[in-house]
Amino acid sequence: MIILHGFAYSNYYNIVKHVLLHKGVPFKEDLQWGGSDDYLQLSPAGKIPSMTLDGGEHLSESSVCCDYLEDAYPDPALYPADALARARVRQIMKIAELYLELSCRRLLPFAFTQSEVPAPIAGEVREVVSRGIAALNQLCEFSPFVTGSQQSMADIYLRYVMGVTDLGGTLLKWDIGNEIEGLRDWQAMMAELDISKKIDADRQANEKDFFAMVQQRIAAR
Repeated sequence: MIILHGFAYSNYYNIVKHVLLHKGVPFKEDLQWGGSDDYLQLSPAGKIPSMTLDGGEHLSESSVCCDYLEDAYPDPALYPADALARARVRQIMKIAELYLELSCRRLLPFAFTQSEVPAPIAGEVREVVSRGIAALNQLCEFSPFVTGSQQSMADIYLRYVMGVTDLGGTLLKWDIGNEIEGLRDWQAMMAELDISKKIDADRQANEKDFFAMVQQRIAAR
């Protein structure tokens, strides 16, 4: 049975978890915060999440784990059959990650320490996120799913990317999601999926322990 290593408050962990649940793949969860020498045996770069496969092999990086699951468990598919349509799904995923999530992730230390975001950093984040907003407005359909009538990997990625993005927007006093046409209605629809409800409940249950871990690490610096 696959073992998913990481913690439920992590959006990248939840991307892979959502794929596992969507495909009905049996798996177990192993709470790992990362940052230890032992964890490097599971994830060479120390990233959350990682997976241990049935044969004992380890994989890390959420996109790699998701691609493995799509290849190993192709039904139900999360990518279209057509090569160009698959590339368009991946294009949305990459833009959402690079221009929204990773940019807003720069703001997380200020959220954890409840400190003000320096103006130069805020300006840089706004510039990059604005490019992402423009791109997603051009590429996303939300009819009702991101790329049309069928749910794809882009729906799963964008749902959990927006968790960090919306937090970043709060710090910048900027409703980022509201600037992507159709996104808020799509978010509400995705939140009603049984899988989403389970993941959200698990994330909430992990919140207290996550922030206790963060504060402990901040105090230890």
